[in-house]
Amino acid sequence: MSAVTRARLLDLMKAQCEVFSTTYNPDGVRMGNKILRQRLRGPTLAKYYPPRGPTVNTLERAFRGLKLETINEQAEDRLEHLAGVKQRGKGAPKKRRSAVKAKKK
Repeated sequence: MSAVTRARLLDLMKAQCEVFSTTYNPDGVRMGNKILRQRLRGPTLAKYYPPRGPTVNTLERAFRGLKLETINEQAEDRLEHLAGVKQRGKGAPKKRRSAVKAKKK
């Protein structure tokens, strides 16, 4: 019995890939086809979590044409807190102006 040549096996593999509609990859290079064939998970994950309820900001944007005055207590509380923290000297540091000025110092 004689050994089958590599070229003959590659031809067989190419025909097999055409018949079964798979990717011809004689060198065994990792191409990610296994992952790309899988179902997308995004829509399933998006359906799992309930939709977010309306917030003050979304309602304000939706009814902007009516010129209604809205009060966002959470945002006001946050700004008051940041002002107090900054006044005590515990706030975030100032941002740098540019990289050139920082190098000169």
